[in-house]
Amino acid sequence: MIGPETYEADGYPHEAWARLRREDPVHWVDRGVINPFWAITKHADIRWISRQPERFLNGPRLAVFPGVGGGDDSGDANLARHLLNMDPPDHGRYRRIASARFTPRAVRALAPGVERIAKDLLDEAAGDGGEREGDFVQRVSAPLPLAVLADVLGVPREDWRTLFRWTNQIAGAADPEFQQPGDAPVDTVARARNELFGYFIAMVEERRERPTDDVTSLIANAHLDDAHLPALELLSYYFLIVVAGNETTRNAMSGGLLALIENPDQLARLKADAGLVNHAVEEIVRWTTPVIQFCRTAAEDCELRGRKIRAGQSLCLFYPSANRDEEVFRDPFAFRIDRHPNRHIAFGVGEHFCLGANLARLELRIFFRQLAERIESVELAGPVDRLRSSFLGGVKRMPIRYRLRPARA
Repeated sequence: MIGPETYEADGYPHEAWARLRREDPVHWVDRGVINPFWAITKHADIRWISRQPERFLNGPRLAVFPGVGGGDDSGDANLARHLLNMDPPDHGRYRRIASARFTPRAVRALAPGVERIAKDLLDEAAGDGGEREGDFVQRVSAPLPLAVLADVLGVPREDWRTLFRWTNQIAGAADPEFQQPGDAPVDTVARARNELFGYFIAMVEERRERPTDDVTSLIANAHLDDAHLPALELLSYYFLIVVAGNETTRNAMSGGLLALIENPDQLARLKADAGLVNHAVEEIVRWTTPVIQFCRTAAEDCELRGRKIRAGQSLCLFYPSANRDEEVFRDPFAFRIDRHPNRHIAFGVGEHFCLGANLARLELRIFFRQLAERIESVELAGPVDRLRSSFLGGVKRMPIRYRLRPARA
C-alpha cells in the first residue's frame, strides 16, 4: 500500500504508477483504506475528468489523507471552504474576487520585489564566495516564497515564521515532526487552522477600518450578493493562499535544485545559456509536481476505459504519474531543461487551474536565473529529508555543499 511513509522514505513511486498506466490506468483501490477510490494515472484521463466539473465534483472529498478525518478522508469540508473544494457556480464567483491580482500583468509588477528577495537570500548564502555548507530549504527555498507571500498579503515580517509553522502543520499533518505529542493528524490541522483563522480575523477587522492595497484587504472588503463574504469562506480564502502559496513553490524550488545536482549536465547548460530558464522552470515543475493528488466525486454513473464508475465514488487524480505519461512526454524519465513542448499538468486543469501559477513561475524563473548566474559548484552534503505526506511531495531538509559568487559591490 502506498501511503505517507512511502513518500517520505522513497519519494514518488514512479515504478508502481508506470505499471498502473500500462496495465490498469483506472484502478479500484479498496484494500488498506476505509473509503475506496479509483486511482487515475493517465494524463488524458485526468484532463478529461478535470474538464467536466458538473460531472465530477471537487466536494466533498478533497484528497486521500490517510489518518485525517474519517480514516482516510480529508475531512476538509468541515475544516475550510475554499476554491479547492468548491464547485460551480460558487467556485467561479469566489475565484473572481482575487483573480485580477494573479494575472500575468499583475504578477509582473511584483518582479522587482522578488528579484530583491532572491538576491538578498543568495547574497547571505554566498558569504565571501568560499565553499560553504547549509540546508537549502532553511536558507533559500523556504524563506523566498514565504517573503513574497507575506508581501502580497501584507503580513508584517515579525509574523512570517508563524505563517511558516502553520503551513508545515497543515501540509505535513501526518508528519510526526509537526504534531504535538498525542495528536492525530486531524488535530494538528485543526489547531493550525484555528490559529490562522484567529490571526486573520484581527487583520480583517483592521483592513475594513483602514483598507490597504494588499490581498488581505481585497478579500476582507469583497462583496458577494451585496454582503461581505461569509465568515468560513472569508477565512478559508486566507487559509488556502497561505498554504498553497508557500508549500508548492518551496518544494518545486528544492526539488528543482536537487534535479540539477543529480543532472550536472543540465546545470551546466543552464549556466551557459540563461535563455533556457523559462523552459527549465517548466521542466522543474513537471519533474517535481509538488501536489501529488486531488480527488473528484462522480455525480452520476459513467464509464472510463471500460470501468463502471458509480455515482458517489471517488476518483483520485495522480498528477506526478500523468507528468511521466509515455504517451505524452518523449523520454519522460529524463530531466531535460530544454523540453518543449511541455504539456505538464502540475498546476491542474480547467477552472481549477492553480490561481497562483503565474506567481509561482515568476519566483522560480527569477531564482533559477540568479542561481545560474552565480553558482560555481553544488553537491549534496547529506541525505534529503522528505515530508511524510500523501498530498504534497515535500522536502523538509536538503543539506548542500556549494560555492556562490559573492554579492556584487
